[in-house]
Amino acid sequence: MPDDDTQTATLKSAPTPRTAPDLRAPRLPDAHEPPAPWLLRLIAVGLVLAALNLRPAITSLGALLEEVRDGLHMSGSVAGVLTSVPPLCFAVFGVMAPRLARRFGAGAVVCAGMAAIAIGVGIRPYVGSTAGFLAASALALMGIAVSNILMPVIVKRWFPDRVGSMTGLYSMALALGTALAAALTVPVTGALGGNWQTGLAVWAGLAAAAVLPWIVLVRDRTPAPAPAVPVPAASTGADAPALRITRSRTAWALACFFGLQATAAYITMGWMPQIFRDAGVSAGTAGLLLAVTMAMGVPLAFVIPRVASRLRQQGPIVVVLGLCGLIGYGGLYLAPAAGAWVWALLLGVANCAFPLALTMIGMRARSGAGVVRLSAFAQSTGYLISIPGPLLVGVLYQHSGGWGLPIALMAGLMIPQMAVGFLAGRDRTIEDEC
Repeated sequence: MPDDDTQTATLKSAPTPRTAPDLRAPRLPDAHEPPAPWLLRLIAVGLVLAALNLRPAITSLGALLEEVRDGLHMSGSVAGVLTSVPPLCFAVFGVMAPRLARRFGAGAVVCAGMAAIAIGVGIRPYVGSTAGFLAASALALMGIAVSNILMPVIVKRWFPDRVGSMTGLYSMALALGTALAAALTVPVTGALGGNWQTGLAVWAGLAAAAVLPWIVLVRDRTPAPAPAVPVPAASTGADAPALRITRSRTAWALACFFGLQATAAYITMGWMPQIFRDAGVSAGTAGLLLAVTMAMGVPLAFVIPRVASRLRQQGPIVVVLGLCGLIGYGGLYLAPAAGAWVWALLLGVANCAFPLALTMIGMRARSGAGVVRLSAFAQSTGYLISIPGPLLVGVLYQHSGGWGLPIALMAGLMIPQMAVGFLAGRDRTIEDEC
């Protein structure tokens, strides 16, 4: 008979039974474990598909705004309200994104956001009233809002060493989706029988496809991975006090820059086709001109973040983009039809302030927690700032009977945009100021 000590040693040396692996879903790595290459590729595909869906709900409406106004019996002022709904929803629902991400995980929130876009875009043309159209649009825009906020967060979480290139990738996809919706909505509507309702609803299919890659990340609850280079404890966000982001001048400058560029973008997406149509350009060509404006973001949205991430200060890029906008608006005022393609190109360059703003959000904070706070603050506050712009353009257009005053407003807003963008591009982080 073996004594007690021998039995104890035998028990200690015996192999520990292993729990059967969970085969129901792929295991996600924790914050300190490098992710598998297949998972990073899937997330990259998910980022691209999600980004493709962040603007078609808006630009497809801009291409058919006249038909929607006639079908729902809207005045110019009500149409101005409609074009102001996107920034309003982005401001209201964007605030919810960090809290939802902490509770459910960023991947799960983006997955739900894509589903909301698919449902909202699919049902809004058929509700039969202006109020119903606005409500369904708000559902889709809610999905866009939370996804907008969480894109930089997901890049920081899964690609901490490639913030510039990955931001460029999804910004390029965002610009591509914007351009495709602007260019194809009118011809697709014609091919499907000329019904504007079908032409708007068809974009729900793209959003439905974007749900699939994010299903894998529904269970992800881990924070951003530890940085490759050690940083002071105060910048990790784990043991530091909560950031008082409203004390940061850089955060305010970035929020104002984001708001002014969003104002220009939503005025362009909502009203530029109508400006060209009123100048005698056909509906199909006006849609193509908007597509050209948006398509400029495809290559530039990839290049600008990579260049910006290599510069200590991004102010010079802000100024160049702003000058392109001033020249474009000047041409749109003086000769909208004669130089239409040139003005569309220049305004497309100016609209690349959006990927630049996203890049600066990732650069103006040192930690994943800081990026979440800054992204939510800058985008939500920025979208609040941008709400009056499209509405004011609609009111000025209806009461002045032309596009002179609205275009002058657009051009005038470029000056403060360049000023606050230059301040936001300085080499500092919010942790240094909070």
